[in-house]
Amino acid sequence: MPLLLTAPLVLFMLAFYAVPVVSMLMRSVSDPTWTVANYAALPDDPVFLKVFWNTLVTSLIVTVGTLLMGYPVALALVRAPKWAPVILILILLPFWTSVLVRSYAWMVLLGRHGLINESLLAAGLLDRPLRILNTPLATQIAMTHILLPYMILPIANALRQIDPSLARAASGLGASPFATFRQVTLPLSMPGVAAGMLLVFVLALGFYITPAMVGGPREITLSMLISQQVDQLNWAYAATLSAVLLATALGLIAVCYRLPGIRSAFRMNAR
Repeated sequence: MPLLLTAPLVLFMLAFYAVPVVSMLMRSVSDPTWTVANYAALPDDPVFLKVFWNTLVTSLIVTVGTLLMGYPVALALVRAPKWAPVILILILLPFWTSVLVRSYAWMVLLGRHGLINESLLAAGLLDRPLRILNTPLATQIAMTHILLPYMILPIANALRQIDPSLARAASGLGASPFATFRQVTLPLSMPGVAAGMLLVFVLALGFYITPAMVGGPREITLSMLISQQVDQLNWAYAATLSAVLLATALGLIAVCYRLPGIRSAFRMNAR
């Protein structure tokens, strides 16, 4: 019975996801002839190395940014039940808006004549507009905003699993609120932190729309390079880059999934 119930989903994923992905990846070794030369040339390809490094750095910065901004929000979501519905709506609001619309909004905010520059000029803090749009900073800001919920929700779920009596016991033994947080709350919430960081980092690796719209032409990401190669009908190179991106994401997931607490964190999120 379980197999029959899941059969439509399995067939759908095989037909519209697995087969196209495998077909695309096969081009990396079969176009124009069967060879692994495309992979062998990557270590000596300066364009690939620069773009791949830029992708990793951008993903890491976005992950750290979402962690620093998301942990306090997750803590407020759990510790302030009165405001929890409002906070939850603010967290989920990005999911109700298209990524394309949000990227356009950041273009309006960060442009030379956008809201931020105009406000600073009107306040007399600037003599001329800052160049924020089409820079790595703009990409990092916009991606942090879009991926922030993926960090908040796993952390909030881990914080809910912590027994409140532990904090009360620490307080009763003379621990200050900060010491209680540092020695009780933070260590017990680390599985949620690790799960959130893994989700955000993997999603940031393959992000395309936002970097393409608000990022600069020189600091492109791997997904943007793949799109460029597809537009130029360089299918073999595009398939090779896609395979590297997929292998990086899967390898990272496999390594992190073996860390203590990660597996249990994902099980708690599933429940």
